[in-house]
Amino acid sequence: MLLVSIHDVTPALGPEVIRLWQLCRDCGVTPALFVVPNWHGAWPIEQHSSFITWLRDRAGEGAEVVLHGERHDEVGLPRRVRDSIRAIGRTAGEGEFLTLDAGTAMTRMQRGVDRLRALGLEPLGFVPPAWLAGADIHLVASGCGLRFTEDHRSIRLLPSARRLPSPVVRWSARTPILAWGSVAVAAARYPLQRGSRWPRIALHPQDLQHPAVSRSHRRTLRRWLTRHRPARYSDLIAVRPS
Repeated sequence: MLLVSIHDVTPALGPEVIRLWQLCRDCGVTPALFVVPNWHGAWPIEQHSSFITWLRDRAGEGAEVVLHGERHDEVGLPRRVRDSIRAIGRTAGEGEFLTLDAGTAMTRMQRGVDRLRALGLEPLGFVPPAWLAGADIHLVASGCGLRFTEDHRSIRLLPSARRLPSPVVRWSARTPILAWGSVAVAAARYPLQRGSRWPRIALHPQDLQHPAVSRSHRRTLRRWLTRHRPARYSDLIAVRPS
């Protein structure tokens, strides 16, 4: 079963989000939408009615809504050395929950949940930006009534805290070197991890800045779909432990 998600869903990146959505639908997939309520503190989603309508319509078509931070970036949050080590190669100042203690994480997460619910969008889970957060983030998410969280290695179901190994294919287009490197890694993951039970493909709007990455999206989706049928996070929640 293959889980596909679009990260960084915000009106700030609306055209790119819609392109990724169409790519997924062309491949027969309804991706989860990882929504950021106030991208970089400058794009409060409530002020963009057409984008809200688009999100509601997609949810009506079966897309699962997932909270993906409150603002996504780390502005005003100093990193410690160990935080920077954890984030090497994974984000450029976009790990909003990387340095937060449990209390602050709870406050931000609950605000995000409340904002989405006020718009008629019910978030199923929480995924921290860049998959970076404290070890107890699943307890925080469970306290907010959410049903799963994940990192770059696994998905954790809530409230049981059961962890499912789940490799993720992802890309980066921040520089040409990263773009071409991520295309190569995405291609290599299929022969190495195609036997995984719960693989994930994570698409980011910023990936579309590099043509090779954009081409790799379509090629990778189609390849994995030859072996795995599309799945939803709610499918995992319904699975009994083996």
